[in-house]
Amino acid sequence: MFDNLKRKFLSFREILSKDTVLDERKLEELSFELQLKLLEADVALEVSDKILEDLKKSLKGKKVEKRKVNEVVEQSLKKSLFDILKKPKDLIQLVKEKEEKPFVILFVGVNGTGKTTTIAKIAYMLKKHGISSVMAASDTFRAGAIEQLEEHANKVGVRLIKHQKGADPAAVAFDAIQHARAKGIDVVLIDTAGRMETNVNLMDEMKKIARVTKPDLILFIGDALTGNAAVEQGKEFSKAVEIGGIILSKADADAKGGAAISLAYLLNKPIYFLGTGQGYEDLVEFDPEKFVEEIL
Repeated sequence: MFDNLKRKFLSFREILSKDTVLDERKLEELSFELQLKLLEADVALEVSDKILEDLKKSLKGKKVEKRKVNEVVEQSLKKSLFDILKKPKDLIQLVKEKEEKPFVILFVGVNGTGKTTTIAKIAYMLKKHGISSVMAASDTFRAGAIEQLEEHANKVGVRLIKHQKGADPAAVAFDAIQHARAKGIDVVLIDTAGRMETNVNLMDEMKKIARVTKPDLILFIGDALTGNAAVEQGKEFSKAVEIGGIILSKADADAKGGAAISLAYLLNKPIYFLGTGQGYEDLVEFDPEKFVEEIL
């Protein structure tokens, strides 16, 4: 996973290791090389600029023994990446800490990001921790969406609250919350229609769902394979609703890894999970330290 980004950093370190005096001219040359590699790995331009600026500030004017150049550069890059990749709060702990149940999670994103499957994975994970949940089929727009979520709900063993196709999505979500309160269910997982960030009507609908449900957490589902497109989508969604965190789907097929860094920086939100397959167990907690160690 993210082998492409790892190769980019390794090749950059090989370039650096040829020099020992890191003056301004040399840093400019090396910064140009690194920026190309970051952009090739789907790191957004604004984010690569931030990483390079941190690197220059950290290394400018330093005289470093040739054998220690890699170590110095690596420490600078680590610090910059750790500043970007904030460690999220533990979702299970967040649920348990809320006294007045249910804990409401709203899932948003564009079409085809694996949002429905991700919701099922979250329900499965909660169940493994002894936490009950109910799904709200608030994607009443896409043909077959309710049936798809219902199939997942049956397989995972949780209740689905649904209305007919074309119903008010906010009303479905509201009913699910009322059901959870009445039955003492811990978490409500609200599916929403996948929508392009340019669709004004559907974006307004999403705002309405958020106003009605007052979710404890809004999670943006981004497709790791779409690279900078996921970044632009995330920025537009964050303008419409208060995104609290990110889940990157299809991360197992992403060799670049730049989308993770870019989304975390530009949304200023943590990545909670990485989707690594189609199975219900194929959801791993995002560990910034492990991610940084892996690519460096």
